[in-house]
Amino acid sequence: MIRKLFTIICLICASVYSANAYQLLSSKELGKDDAKNQTVVVKCTTDTGKTSNQTCTLRRYAKCSGTGENKSCSGWQGWQDLRSPSKKYSDWRSAASACCRAKGLR
Repeated sequence: MIRKLFTIICLICASVYSANAYQLLSSKELGKDDAKNQTVVVKCTTDTGKTSNQTCTLRRYAKCSGTGENKSCSGWQGWQDLRSPSKKYSDWRSAASACCRAKGLR
């Protein structure tokens, strides 16, 4: 009975841990007015849960329209992995997960 309970607890912990398998290293927002971007750097983890030395850099830009004094920014574009900027993600966690998976990590 104790062995089954221990196994169940281990499975629950493993599933919770694997949901956020990357580690946030830094986050910053740069720019003023019409030149806004936000960058997040995450460190991936191995299948055994150890921190890898490989990182993913993710960025999103503000949506802007117009030029000069008529330029206005209203919202953000999707997150993108700087290795493949053509693909957009709704949040930085899904972009981090995809980037780490592409490197064979979590």
